[in-house]
Amino acid sequence: MRRSLPLLIILGLVVILLFWGCGSYNGLVTQDETVKNAWNKVQSDYQRRADLIPNLVRTVQGEANFERGTLNDVINARAKATSTQISPDNLTPENIERFQQAQAQLSGSLSRLLVTVEQYPNLRANDAFRNLQAQLEGTENRIKVSRNDFNDAVQTYNTKVRTFPTNIFAGMFGFHPRTGFQADPGSQNAPRVEFPDQQTQRPSVNFSDTATKR
Repeated sequence: MRRSLPLLIILGLVVILLFWGCGSYNGLVTQDETVKNAWNKVQSDYQRRADLIPNLVRTVQGEANFERGTLNDVINARAKATSTQISPDNLTPENIERFQQAQAQLSGSLSRLLVTVEQYPNLRANDAFRNLQAQLEGTENRIKVSRNDFNDAVQTYNTKVRTFPTNIFAGMFGFHPRTGFQADPGSQNAPRVEFPDQQTQRPSVNFSDTATKR
């Protein structure tokens, strides 16, 4: 009996270690899936914004002499943003940055479009435009919430990955810290808005029907 006691102790420790390891692994998987789900919601909200833009552009095109360059910037930025989709299994810092830059470019183009619209009373009074503007504002709020939720999920995941002794299993099974959203470059500075000269003749807009298709 005395000879078997050390063996029983060793077997007991192995069983405890096995159960603890399984619990740690399952916890890491759960947090990893939470991050992926949060990322899918981020992309879904950004896609919702992109889906509103074609109707917005078509509505603005109905205003005579609306700035061609402003619309082109929005259309091109939307095309780049919609083509920059990142798989939740490939959330590297480089991919997160690339996605964020593309979406920030679209945000800037939309902001310039909405500022320019202030020079067109007919557009500001257009019910269709005002409805689209309200939907865009609501979508921007949803994007902000989903980005914050994603960053919270990343923080919880990273804490688990880096905390001892779970970090031992994390390294063994390929769980590594992830990167969340950073503040957009220049977001700490107030934007400078310069309205165009209202006396300047603006070029007409003549887009093809395919310009706003995805």
